[in-house]
Amino acid sequence: MPTYAYACRDCDHRFEAVQSFSDDSLSICPECDGSLRKVFNSVGVVFKGGGFYRTDSRSASSSSTPASPSSDSSSSSSTTSSSTTSTAAASA
Repeated sequence: MPTYAYACRDCDHRFEAVQSFSDDSLSICPECDGSLRKVFNSVGVVFKGGGFYRTDSRSASSSSTPASPSSDSSSSSSTTSSSTTSTAAASA
């Protein structure tokens, strides 16, 4: 079950509550009986490796013949290492 963060609009009391997706949102502050609001935080997602971008599944050439296994493995490993490096640089 997900954990939701709430903050009181009146007294700024902050707390977390474990609730089911089907449960109604809390609306009354347990400290002052004021109104509550949900607090939304940013989600830390890091995509590592190949397969996450639209260009990862496309070949560099426009020909319809598949690439040979030896050239495919070398190009995918260089793509993976460069995307991992750029991801690490972007998150730093």
